[in-house]
Amino acid sequence: MSVLFTFPGQGSQRAGMLHTLPNHPQVRQTLEQAADILRRDPLQLDSSAALAASQSVQLCLLIAGVAMTRVLAAHDAQPDMVAGLSIGAYAAAVTAGALAYDDALRLVSLRGHLMDKRYPRGYGMAAIVGLERYQLEPLIMRVHSDDTPIFLANLNAKRQLVVAGIDSGLNMLMRLATKAGANKVERLSVSVPSHCPLFQEEASMMQKAFADVVVERPHLTYLSSSFARALHDPALIADDLAGNLARQVHWDETSQLAWERGARLAVEMPSGATLTNLALPIFADGYAVSCEGNRLETLLTLIAREQEAR
Repeated sequence: MSVLFTFPGQGSQRAGMLHTLPNHPQVRQTLEQAADILRRDPLQLDSSAALAASQSVQLCLLIAGVAMTRVLAAHDAQPDMVAGLSIGAYAAAVTAGALAYDDALRLVSLRGHLMDKRYPRGYGMAAIVGLERYQLEPLIMRVHSDDTPIFLANLNAKRQLVVAGIDSGLNMLMRLATKAGANKVERLSVSVPSHCPLFQEEASMMQKAFADVVVERPHLTYLSSSFARALHDPALIADDLAGNLARQVHWDETSQLAWERGARLAVEMPSGATLTNLALPIFADGYAVSCEGNRLETLLTLIAREQEAR
């Protein structure tokens, strides 16, 4: 039996998310370390106004993910494998020992800045629930053009897909998807078109930024949600992190891979429970829980039980 820690991506953020982390020495240390690197108080990043910027959102998710894993580790509750969706991959890499937290803060700050600068307005992402890939892709092809670029970005579940692109294209596709039988179409709280070729130039910039960063071999299993495979080679992990903003997310396959590799408990780091809900069908014979909405004692008990069953 193994424990999987999952780390959510942009869209799961909420105002005050850093302020509601556990009152724990490891949280305070993580926040202080972020303040030293960023040269600002990280608790200023999680206001509603600040979260309008991708840079703030991505930093909050990194800080929250690392802080919560440190809290759990302080109580000997550690994962056997990690997986992060989009920006969540950075917190996953830190937890796996592949990337230093200080370096992650600098890289995520750059990543968010580049994304905000490239598409400050007029773009975003939308969730399409109830259609499968083979049903949605023809609709995307009907909308996509040089003037209305739109792409399939996330395959979160067989019938929960995410598209990215320009606002006008998203609106057109959402109407077509509704007519085609989608149960739900919804704009996400993401102001940039992640996980598609629109960010290829920024991905190249991130690759250059990683040239000055030391990435280590992870001490536990690091699952890439871009490739739905375990990565051990530091160079491949660096490439995965640098390029994931322009690559499709294959979360459904990644969750299935974790189950096949023995994970029976999936614990989602803050904020939200999106990944927990996605994991429930796959972990039907196991457990999927989120840190939010559960007491620390409950999480520690669940993790300890899985560790004892190894």
